[in-house]
Amino acid sequence: MLPPPETTRVSHARVACDGATDIAGGAALGHPRVWLQIDETGYVDCGYCDRRFILIGGPADGADQSQLRDHGDGAGR
Repeated sequence: MLPPPETTRVSHARVACDGATDIAGGAALGHPRVWLQIDETGYVDCGYCDRRFILIGGPADGADQSQLRDHGDGAGR
């Protein structure tokens, strides 16, 4: 398995992703803003851009990301 294209460590279980947070110019270059909920696995993947959000101190924090399965926000599980 391949690791996700980008990972972001976060301190809250509910996160927003628009795919353009780090792009100058903002969301016009990304995707619609979606809210994602990290569950007991400690991570969630955005269904649009595949960015992985990892809860700091959670079970996935420090784990080998290439060994974790794709994990959406509930729509694609």
